[in-house]
Amino acid sequence: MKGLIPLEIIEQKILLVRGHRVMLDKDLAELYEVRTKNLNKAVSRNIDSFPVDFMFQLTAEEYRSLRFQFGTLERGAHSKYLPRVFMEQGVAMLSSVLKSKRARQVNIQIMRAFVRLRQLLNTHKELARKLDALEKKYDAQFKSVFDAIKALMQPPPDTATDPKPIRGFKP
Repeated sequence: MKGLIPLEIIEQKILLVRGHRVMLDKDLAELYEVRTKNLNKAVSRNIDSFPVDFMFQLTAEEYRSLRFQFGTLERGAHSKYLPRVFMEQGVAMLSSVLKSKRARQVNIQIMRAFVRLRQLLNTHKELARKLDALEKKYDAQFKSVFDAIKALMQPPPDTATDPKPIRGFKP
């Protein structure tokens, strides 16, 4: 392998779809250095290794939403088929299906990224729990401070439902 793929790059490719953390077939193919078509052929030949809690295909609406939100999918990519997405267990299964040294090594990095993401989420939950406990302990004089901290902990607004206003020249 040319070198380990930085966890930050892998983490950027982990998306949230249907409440699951997933990776797109095209992103995985890029990491494994194979064509997306070949990755999907290997999956199709071994479809019994990929139950719905390991992998699923995006709907047309999910596909459009991803393109709109992230610019993740270029127009024309996956034009014949909707993309597949793989949950952590599906990614682990890919290394056995692809059977290459590169796939095994990349999977190790991907598993590390999923573990790191889980640790970050658990830290966030623990921080929120501690903040709630502090809020209950102290009276209303600190309410505005707690409200401000909670606002900072909220994820950024969804660009699909809260688009930025269009600015420019008005005739």
